[in-house]
Amino acid sequence: MYVPRPNEIPPDDARALVAEVGAGELITVGTDGFPTATRLPLLWEGDRVRLHMAIANPHWRTIADDSPALLVVTGAEAYLSPSFYASKREHGRVVPTWNYSAVQLRGRITVHQDAGWLGEQVADLTDLNESERDEPWAVSDAPAEFIAQQLRAIVGIEMVVASFTGKAKLSQNRSDADRAGVVEGLLTTGRSRDAEVAHRMR
Repeated sequence: MYVPRPNEIPPDDARALVAEVGAGELITVGTDGFPTATRLPLLWEGDRVRLHMAIANPHWRTIADDSPALLVVTGAEAYLSPSFYASKREHGRVVPTWNYSAVQLRGRITVHQDAGWLGEQVADLTDLNESERDEPWAVSDAPAEFIAQQLRAIVGIEMVVASFTGKAKLSQNRSDADRAGVVEGLLTTGRSRDAEVAHRMR
């Protein structure tokens, strides 16, 4: 991913964005030479990312253990109209663009079908996502035989992260007046993703 210096996301902020989004596109290349992508919920801890997918999804069958993979996590994004910029009224030399935040992780992956590994993955992912609820649901709330049946319907994926890059394109190259205009313009569209980009710009 091309990342100009002003758009770099520090490592801790990249991890925070991935945790906030909670899912990403896992991209691998099979023996036919074509890429395959599946959006999956994830847990990133240390140098490892844990994911899982439906066993009915043919994607996992194309993955050889220790094969390279790319995981792409995207935050809020928005179209920017040239009319948002104060400089449009000054000289008119403006064009549309797109603001966004993203993290890309590169590494090697392994497929897991062990029930213990899968059970821990599902429990950890559930606990993380239920943690802010007043009455969090836990895997143990469901009958054990039902959970065992559900685990047989998934496979796990583990990535050992070799490198990651974070990028936030949030009008850092524009003047204060232009950035203020973008924030104001995004907040008038009524779209939640636009409001989130405005919040990140602030």
